[in-house]
Amino acid sequence: MKALAILGSPRVKMNTDLLLNSVIQGLEEQHVVVEKIELKKFNIHPCIACGACEKTGVCFINDDMHKLYQKFDAADIVVFASPLYFNSVTSIAKTMIDRCQMFWSSKYVYNKPAIDRTKKRNGMFIATAGSLQKENGFMGATLVVDLFFRAINTKYHYNLLVDNTDKLFVKERLGLLEKAYEMGKKLTIFD
Repeated sequence: MKALAILGSPRVKMNTDLLLNSVIQGLEEQHVVVEKIELKKFNIHPCIACGACEKTGVCFINDDMHKLYQKFDAADIVVFASPLYFNSVTSIAKTMIDRCQMFWSSKYVYNKPAIDRTKKRNGMFIATAGSLQKENGFMGATLVVDLFFRAINTKYHYNLLVDNTDKLFVKERLGLLEKAYEMGKKLTIFD
């Protein structure tokens, strides 16, 4: 099995990255080949709503997103991690998600899917928030991620939503990294 682990945070070795790394360890324990993508290192331009993908099934913008399109199609598991910025994912993460419009257009307008729609994929979302969140504090992000997973034909299985990280670093929370590790192992089980 192959997994794609996407870090939508501009910072490494911090809360979101540490949780993602624990999930990766759980996946690797199950002999999954994991490729970790740090979006901050990719040159991805924003979607300009030009409609080219509706006519051709592909995005005309020539940047690093074309590397990711192939990786989404090859993946059996997608783990997406982002801190909350104004109750949604980061701008680098949202730019990548918006460029997945190509998958939607190729499926529903062009009628020639650019991603294998028969392949089963499991998905997980990791989000961290610096402040305490109210009951629906992560809802803006989870709605965006739900649509992202639908675009890339991935079953949205799990959330790991962690708030108050400005006061309590994830390494200081008993059992949290272990929970992430166990969730990574569970992602290898398909319905």
